[in-house]
This record gives sequence, structure tokens and C-alpha cells, in this order.
Amino acid sequence: MNLHQFRFVQEAVRRDLNLTETAKALFTSQPGVSKAILELEGELGIDIFARHGKRLRRVTEPGREVLKSIEVIMREVGNLKRIGDEFSKQDAGTLSIATTHSQARYFLPGPIAQMRKRFPKVTISLHQGTPEQVAKMVYEEVGDFGLATESLNNYADLVSMPCYEWQHVIVLPAGHPLVAVDRISLEDLAPLPLISYHPSFSGRKRIDAAFATRGLQPNIVLEAIDADVIKTYVKLGLGIGIVAEIAMREEGQGGELVSRPAGHLFGQNVARIAFKRGAYLRNFVYAFVEMLSDRLSRSLVERAMAGDPQDYQL
Repeated sequence: MNLHQFRFVQEAVRRDLNLTETAKALFTSQPGVSKAILELEGELGIDIFARHGKRLRRVTEPGREVLKSIEVIMREVGNLKRIGDEFSKQDAGTLSIATTHSQARYFLPGPIAQMRKRFPKVTISLHQGTPEQVAKMVYEEVGDFGLATESLNNYADLVSMPCYEWQHVIVLPAGHPLVAVDRISLEDLAPLPLISYHPSFSGRKRIDAAFATRGLQPNIVLEAIDADVIKTYVKLGLGIGIVAEIAMREEGQGGELVSRPAGHLFGQNVARIAFKRGAYLRNFVYAFVEMLSDRLSRSLVERAMAGDPQDYQL
């Protein structure tokens, strides 16, 4: 029984029982993966997988229990490596952040610049994806933590905490009639061509819910995952934009675009930070988390990771 066997079983499940893809991901051969899994099953005296010929079809009932133990073992192996890095390299290593484009583009530059000054020997690696992909990257330990608005509080294996609140803004061409309106309403927006986020990004569900509650059907003409794309098409005259307020901070005054607050229309959103439950966090990870929000501290994160039942709110 060895770690290679555990890793092969774990990766096979992640790859939907496709041994060809499993072998590619682990840079080995398919026969080697099959042999290692069979040897582990032989040592345990159970079938981890049900098979049809040579193909894996499903995880058996005892196999599910084996997978739970393998998850614990592999997590602790990862922790041992991080502990070794912590004490051998001190303030050096790689900080891996799983996040969405909006967070990487608009929120993280300031904290990352601060991090580079304080820990010049730490390399920072950004892994961008959808909120669902961010959650998966944290679970699979691709990222030390994840940062997104959606999905992170939906997984039992992740410890999720509020990081900061934000609201949407309406983005208008400088000469648009709505620029002169003090308090824009949903009724003002509904008949106009609107450009906003894809439904899985940046609080878009709140936008849809707000219109639905009022019995209105918004005229969404374009969806994107990137606020810069949305602003580009607003400048071209394709419609009115709805983006996160942080995406308009660089626009300044007197430019082509004007923003108006929309918190009264769509409410407040919460960007969350998430860690894998039971993961070992290095000193510089805690330091960076404290740079993200004055509401987050090492002691608070440690209590949350230890399973403190308190509900952490902003």
C-alpha cells in the first residue's frame, strides 16, 4: 500500500473513471494505473470500483469509504509538504490564488502589490475561472484559497468567510438621458438594451431576481464574464451596462462613461474567501488574507478552520 496507489484512485474518480485521462494527468501509462488500482484492491480485499470488462463503471459502496480515507491521507500529505516548506524556506514559496476575472482584474492588484513589497521571495500564481471552477481549485488544492462572489459557500469541504461587500452600478454613455436622473429605477432600465454579466458571474442572479420580483422582463442584449468587455460595448452604443462598482473606479470623471449606483435596485453582494477544510496555511497566506480585508485576521481564520460554529458576518 503506497501513496502512488492512493493518488491513482483519487485521480481516477476526478477524471470520471476515465483511465486514459487519469494516466495523462499523472504522466504515466494506463496499464500502470490499472495495475496499481488492482494491487490496492487486492491488499484491501475489496473492489473499490465496479467494472465492465476493463472499464471502470462506478465506485462501489466500500470504495466510497476507501475514498474518504484516501482524501484524509492525501490532505495530510499536502500539509506535511507545506509544513516542510514553511520551516525550510521561511518567507519564501508560492502563493496560489484561485479567483474570477473580476477579482483578479479589479480587487487583487492592490493587495498583491503590498504582498510583493512585504514578501519579495514569495511568487504569486493567479488561477482564474468561473466561481464553480474556483471552488474546485480550492478543493483540489490548486489554490491556497479562493476568492469569488458565488459558489464558495455551497461546499461542505470548504471553509468560507465574507471578505467585502459591493454593489452594482449602471454604466451609461456620457450623453445618455439617464445621466440626469437622480435615482434610476428598474422601470427606467427594463425597456432599454442592457449589457451585463453571464448568469454565473458577479451577482447576475440578483439582477435577474430584482426584475422578476417587479414583474419586469429586462432586455438583455449581451452577456459577458468581463466588465471591461461590457464597458467596451457600452462605449460602442450597444446598450446600458450593469457591472460591479469596482470595475468603474478607474474611469474617473469626464470620460466616455458615467456610472450611477444601483445598490437600491439589486442589493448588496458579498465577495467571499474560502479555504479547504483541514488544510495547512503558511504564514504568508495568513498575512495576505489580512491584506485583503480589515475584517479578516489570522485568529479569525484559524477559528473558522478549526470548526468554530460562529457565523462570521461583515
